[in-house]
Amino acid sequence: MAVTVVDHPLSRHYLSILRDGATAPAEFRMATRRLSYILTLEATSRLAEAEYRLETPLAPATGYRPLRPLVAVAVLRAGLGLVDAVVDLVPDVAIGYAGVQRDEETARPMAYYTKFPELRERTVLVLEPMLATGGSLGWAVEQVKDAGAAHVTALCVVAAPEGAARMEREHPDVEVIAAAMDSRLNDSFFIVPGLGDMGDRLFDTP
Repeated sequence: MAVTVVDHPLSRHYLSILRDGATAPAEFRMATRRLSYILTLEATSRLAEAEYRLETPLAPATGYRPLRPLVAVAVLRAGLGLVDAVVDLVPDVAIGYAGVQRDEETARPMAYYTKFPELRERTVLVLEPMLATGGSLGWAVEQVKDAGAAHVTALCVVAAPEGAARMEREHPDVEVIAAAMDSRLNDSFFIVPGLGDMGDRLFDTP
């Protein structure tokens, strides 16, 4: 599968804070942001680079910059929790939004909003914290591809095998970066053990 599970002690530490049902919203948001730094670094570790010449205070040297501009597309609403870390690391990143909600009975994605910057000739990070059935992430990736994206990576906090398998079938060219691959989905299509509803926990909604 095109899923990379980040193997880092701090990733596991921050994910443990997110999993804990006793974690308060403020601490949950901070742990999400810190984990997002690690996920973003992994997702950008193989970016194509361009070289240029620069002058240090002592001598000429070779500098490096990403070959293509970066775009982050947040899948609303939980994806908003990952945006700040991407902006901190890449201040000139362009931001897009993909609004989709899950039908609680069928788990199918119900789209309601998309707004993208230019995606052609850019590297696109799709921010979808929970890869459960794969419906929302698959839909969002399809939207950015239809808008011209050719270099797409997905950032997830937790993934389920069912969603990972669906992404492999529908978008085998898209690498998924996740902090964990959990065991399964329950009858309500929630990831087990998971961390609950990430959007509700980020924004303190019932």
